[in-house]
Amino acid sequence: MNQRRRITGVVTSNKMTKTVVVEISRTFRHPLYRKVVHLSKRVMAHDELGCKVGDQVRIVESQPISRNKRWMVESIVRREIRSADTIVEA
Repeated sequence: MNQRRRITGVVTSNKMTKTVVVEISRTFRHPLYRKVVHLSKRVMAHDELGCKVGDQVRIVESQPISRNKRWMVESIVRREIRSADTIVEA
């Protein structure tokens, strides 16, 4: 195994060609105030696997692919199952 960082996140957008937006959520306790803090960060990742919105993926650091992409999708941890019944009517 190499020394590259590997992070798990959720795909929030796949509208670009071979690129997905992955949201990385992090929860920790503040060191001084002891309050639970929730942080999230969105990164662009190169996608050759065909991820869909809602999939949980593992991304890995890579050399810069474009101006905004420094990550690649390594694997799909869990697929999001969507059915026609979950559509909300306005």
